[in-house]
Amino acid sequence: MSKATDGTLVAAVIQMRSGRDVAANIDAASTLIRQAAAEGATYIQTPEMTNLLERSREELFVKIRAEREDPSVAVFAALAAELQIVLHVGSLAIRTGEDKAANRGFLFGTDGATLARYDKIHMFDVDLPNGESWRESATYQPGEEAIVVPAAGTLIGLGICYDIRFPALFRAQAGAGARVLTAPAAFTRQTGEAHWHVLQRARAIENGAFVVSAAQGGRHEDGRETYGHSLVVAPWGEVIAEVDGDAPGYALAVLDPEKADDARRRIPAIANQRSFTRVGPSGAASRTEAAE
Repeated sequence: MSKATDGTLVAAVIQMRSGRDVAANIDAASTLIRQAAAEGATYIQTPEMTNLLERSREELFVKIRAEREDPSVAVFAALAAELQIVLHVGSLAIRTGEDKAANRGFLFGTDGATLARYDKIHMFDVDLPNGESWRESATYQPGEEAIVVPAAGTLIGLGICYDIRFPALFRAQAGAGARVLTAPAAFTRQTGEAHWHVLQRARAIENGAFVVSAAQGGRHEDGRETYGHSLVVAPWGEVIAEVDGDAPGYALAVLDPEKADDARRRIPAIANQRSFTRVGPSGAASRTEAAE
């Protein structure tokens, strides 16, 4: 059993292999959440698309619901209250209109209240070398707000999956005081094998922050393959917890937010950041302001 000391928290990353059955996915997540809580976790994070991984747009819209009607929202809020944990549901597919959805993360407090919502900002619209093609923007409405929320005794910045490739989002959150950054994900196997660990570590190092990222792993019912390797990275860049491989499971780590402060004293990159003017080949100039 992991134990927190004064000023620390025990974080858990839940690794899943979500399929096409919403109820089965809720049950699988709930079982792992309960196991992690029994080992002392007080902040527990699940991966992107906890409730459903469905590549068919038509089938997705048959199964998803508006937030107020979504069964997973109610179950996870109640579970947070029952277990007295901060529960970060990495994301759910939530219907927002007749033909649009949100890739939406939720942070539930120890009383079950919704502390924050975050809609994924950066859409995974890519064509990969192995022939995989993804167009998230065809289904999901991108978010527009970077979220930093006080929870579990610290400030947590919310991100989702592809967001990890956009450093400005996490620098803005760190500049606002976040000492824990997050990127729960359903990373493809191809991109995960190439970039998953280095991206997580880079965001931790450059911001002097913990990065906590639960992941989907394995071959899913809709045919996609995800990388797994749910991670917790410390502010100096070392991996302090990992679910090795792509099987469902969880990993725990004790997070001391003071280590973020120490890393920022040692390398004060946020404090040293300056605005600058970018001059292009034509001589045109534009101003880039430092993140606040």
